[in-house]
Amino acid sequence: MLAHLLWRRPERTLKRVLRSRVRPWTWTNGRRSEHGRPVRIGCASGFWGDTATSVPQLIHGGKLDFLVFDYLSEITMSLLTAAKSKAPNLGYAPDFVLAALAPSIRDIQQKGVRVVSNAGGVNPLACADAIREVVRKAGLDLKVAVVTGDDLTPQRSRLARVETADGPRALPEKLHSVNAYLGAGPIRRCLDLGADIVVTGRCVDSALALGPLMHAFGWREGDLDLLAAGSLAGHLIECGAQSTGGIFTDWHRVPDWDDIGFPVVECSSDGSFVLSKPPKTGGLVSFGTAAEQLVYEIGDPRRYVLPDVTCDFSHALIQEVPGVDGGAVRVSGAKGSAPPRDYKVCATYMDGFRATAVCPLGGPRAAEKARRTAESIVKRTRRIFKRLALEDFTDIHVQVLGAEDTYGAHAANKGAREAVLWLAACHKDKKALEVFAREIAPAGTGMAPGLCGIVGGRPRVSPILKPFFFYQPKSQVQIHIHVDGHLAESFSEAEAHTPHEEAPLPSDGEEVDLDLPSGPHCYRLEELAYTRSGDKGDSANIGVIARDPRLFPYLKKHLTSSAVEDYLLHLFPSGRRGAVTRYTLPGINALNFLLKDCLGGGGVASLRSDPQGKALAQMLLDLELDGLPDLAPLLG
Repeated sequence: MLAHLLWRRPERTLKRVLRSRVRPWTWTNGRRSEHGRPVRIGCASGFWGDTATSVPQLIHGGKLDFLVFDYLSEITMSLLTAAKSKAPNLGYAPDFVLAALAPSIRDIQQKGVRVVSNAGGVNPLACADAIREVVRKAGLDLKVAVVTGDDLTPQRSRLARVETADGPRALPEKLHSVNAYLGAGPIRRCLDLGADIVVTGRCVDSALALGPLMHAFGWREGDLDLLAAGSLAGHLIECGAQSTGGIFTDWHRVPDWDDIGFPVVECSSDGSFVLSKPPKTGGLVSFGTAAEQLVYEIGDPRRYVLPDVTCDFSHALIQEVPGVDGGAVRVSGAKGSAPPRDYKVCATYMDGFRATAVCPLGGPRAAEKARRTAESIVKRTRRIFKRLALEDFTDIHVQVLGAEDTYGAHAANKGAREAVLWLAACHKDKKALEVFAREIAPAGTGMAPGLCGIVGGRPRVSPILKPFFFYQPKSQVQIHIHVDGHLAESFSEAEAHTPHEEAPLPSDGEEVDLDLPSGPHCYRLEELAYTRSGDKGDSANIGVIARDPRLFPYLKKHLTSSAVEDYLLHLFPSGRRGAVTRYTLPGINALNFLLKDCLGGGGVASLRSDPQGKALAQMLLDLELDGLPDLAPLLG
């Protein structure tokens, strides 16, 4: 093979082999070879805390070229920032080094799998140091590259006033972190330099897969449709098992959660790809599981804005591939346009403190007892505050789990004999919440009978780190590539070829077929559709996918933005209207609803039990749509 390659392209092949130290045939991909072998990428982690059992299954059963790990979210960045403030060598995801890489590093090397991860968090250089120590102890010789430059904290003094989605704003005081969402270009560059393991700080999740595809196939900045296709591949696998049956609407059809398979995409140089999982693993890959992940955490599907490309997923197609163990789908149809001139930036800032008490109760009228207990604890604490000259709480949230409080006016089970009190509070002063935390336990002897204890003991007081999003010109962000502990390159990504970001497109989602038949029938949404919800800061989205294409016109007609807003009205600030926008994805016969300011602040800033909107889609499944004809023949 090497002789054949040298005969065809001697200079180019020798240079690449020497630079990468990778078997030469791993470079015979797409534009870099005559036969265009597809590239296989597996994702072993969808968040910080995901199971490490995914790594051996993908290494030994995935036939991979690249193994990627996604660890970061806005919440995770806040936690890592807090960790680094306590110790300068912390701030990355230690699970990646200790639980994922260390036990499998020899297998990774022997199979020639290259690794890409954003596990670096807010301290990617420290993460790389830890990885090199693992490599050294294993007696291996692997090149570790690091991408830095996403941390804009050193530029704080020059960021007094920044551009946000709502216009120019001043940066909040008490900034804790400032990180730009970098793209796939720096990852591609690390791989071009021969890195076996690439570690980044903050980047968009899909870049973990797009970077390797740009490297393997030679895709460049102007290949916008290809970049959009690679971004869609990355988007489908970035959350790990969510695309292989995890949190699927039809969860009862998904086998063997204990050994659920993690996703693998096999991508071709033309941008088409097949999503599957390792054979003989649990889980399920189907139209439904993939379509749910496609709509996860997106806004307008016509303009999914990433640093490398602006994607249009509205007409993407998902088709099941028959005869594949565990299922597989073929995905195509993503379109791309020019990327924005700016990076999106997430800053976190201190905004007081919080504490949460979780107390199970049993016996008759459990929910009523829980509410009176919460009311009494708050009243007692407020009396103490007055005596100590402390200000009042900035926010209180009382929720009774088991009484369906999250359903608002649609709660049906209010008389359970078991309930869990969720009592959360915010205050500007940490000492005030320490008083609050001490007043929880006395309820066990001086308030309601049947209070069983406090989950986790006395509530812990923790800082509230709120996100603040703004935009920073790419030309003002300096990116650094480090290889084996040394600075190799520094650059800024050009913006000259990209236009100013266009104004948001108007909603396209309210057009309906006025000639659709009606009737006397009523159906729960779960009978007609799959659903998936996710969060972006204080906003959330709910994707709704028709179970049969013939049901889609009925969903468009009856599941309006007003219907969704009315059903979930209790989630929005009091009196808020017009907070729901609907978009369509005709390619997969889906609707996407964007819900603004519905999560009580979102993430660690929210006092709710569901700060990331994970259950919103599940709640919507009970929405009843009436005035429909007999749809039984379409329900299967």
